[in-house]
Amino acid sequence: MQARQANPWGALGALCLGFFMILLDTTIVSIAVPAMLRELGAGLNSVIWVISVYLLTYAVPMLFTSRLGDRFGPKRVFLAGLIVFTASSLWCGLAGNVEMLIAARAVQGLGAALMTPQTLAFITHLFPPAKRGPAMGAWGGVAGLATITGPLLGGVLVQHLGWEWIFYVNVPIGIIAIGLTLWLVPDWQPKHSHSFDLIGIVLSAAGLFCVVFGVQNGQQYDWGTVFGGITVFEIIAVGVVLLVAFVVWQHYNRREPLVPLAVFANRNFSAGTLTATTVGFTMTGMFLPLVIYVQTVLGLSPTSAGLLTAPMSLLSGVIAPFVGRASDRINGKYLVMAGLSLLAVGMGIIALQARPDTSPWELIPALLVCGLGIGCIFSPMSNLTMGAVEPRLTGTASGIFNTARQVGGVLGSAAIGVLLQTRISTSIADEAATAAAQLPEQYRAPFLEGIAHAAASTGEFGSSAGPAPIPGLPADIAAQAGRLAGEVVHSGLTDATRTTLILPIAVLVLGVLSAAILRRVTPHPHTPTPKTPEPVS
Repeated sequence: MQARQANPWGALGALCLGFFMILLDTTIVSIAVPAMLRELGAGLNSVIWVISVYLLTYAVPMLFTSRLGDRFGPKRVFLAGLIVFTASSLWCGLAGNVEMLIAARAVQGLGAALMTPQTLAFITHLFPPAKRGPAMGAWGGVAGLATITGPLLGGVLVQHLGWEWIFYVNVPIGIIAIGLTLWLVPDWQPKHSHSFDLIGIVLSAAGLFCVVFGVQNGQQYDWGTVFGGITVFEIIAVGVVLLVAFVVWQHYNRREPLVPLAVFANRNFSAGTLTATTVGFTMTGMFLPLVIYVQTVLGLSPTSAGLLTAPMSLLSGVIAPFVGRASDRINGKYLVMAGLSLLAVGMGIIALQARPDTSPWELIPALLVCGLGIGCIFSPMSNLTMGAVEPRLTGTASGIFNTARQVGGVLGSAAIGVLLQTRISTSIADEAATAAAQLPEQYRAPFLEGIAHAAASTGEFGSSAGPAPIPGLPADIAAQAGRLAGEVVHSGLTDATRTTLILPIAVLVLGVLSAAILRRVTPHPHTPTPKTPEPVS
């Protein structure tokens, strides 16, 4: 039977469907946070772990899974990851408690880690350098669209079917993606025999886990002892030491290190990887405070909260392919810098506009600025970073680049989570102290205790109704206290949202500085230019 020629755009479409599903799950959970707080009886920290553990198990193995593609073939590894991801999505939906959901999300992240490096490797294989801009544009459009579409689709599913359906929706999409991958994607075999750096894998995984665990759970343990006399800061310190040991090991490992440090001698790759880290931090971190604010303070339903971000999603997806084409003609670093700046400006406007009585639709212009920025980032950033890499390092560089973005997401989820929890407690306590002065003196202490309980549980914030009534108060005082409590919680959450958004804005400034270092890419003199796609076996 004669092998048929693969259509590179058909193959890219099949790969992008799987990639869309991966990135969708990095943001779709955020819109379901209030519902999970209510229905799983979980605290805010546990629900944030549902987000973080996925990003963690997504990021850490990617350096390893990019090598698997080189050895066994990107199509086969992509398919294996797609099957794992689809099956674990079903498990997520069936989870009956937050602990089971966290475990299922961890497996889901492993599936995503198997899939992601193969997509960029296939783009560099299927498309010659001169035609890679439009392909990167399509890939970037999918990345931007999926990352922002999550809240919209998630809102509809959570409100009408339940939070479980944000995971069930992956099952039919995954089955379709499996079929299209088998049909359209060529079974390309790079045939590179790699050794696997097990010591590097253990050091990087353990180090990153300790850092993320310490940062994210610091507030829960009051930055003190976690177990057996071991403190939060000691866990973070161990993580930092392990990550330093990982870098040292990569330097001295003469066989085949997990991260060949020589690849960072390439200016574009180093700057692009740092930029990708800041993008991952921001894209993950910006949604959690925003979702809690618009649902709990402004009282939007999950669907309405998703619709609020729909124009941003649409604009981002529409503009990305045009930006990808433009990056072939002009220096893409200016597009990346403009995109990062616009995203920071958009979030800054949201932070300035946020008040307990803000109309949700007043936020749309700022969200559109964010969408315009996002649409300008992914395509040129990927093209400038990966286009400068020597062909022999493409697979490894793809893994490092994608890992950097996901590590940024892990750190963003953890840092934003702990900052939000800290600011919620502090802001609500400050607002409560001011509001208590309006009550008779003998009722101030019970009022403050009730507010403190609500702030500590954080599960109270799954609804816009405010904290539970404070028992033991006369009817007239109870009514006044209930009104004041609602105002306290809404004002406190608003202040926490505004303050928390400052962190990703600051990180984006670092991204702009690193993007300024990027140089326009000229094709490597030894870069192979495939004239025809690989045949399908």
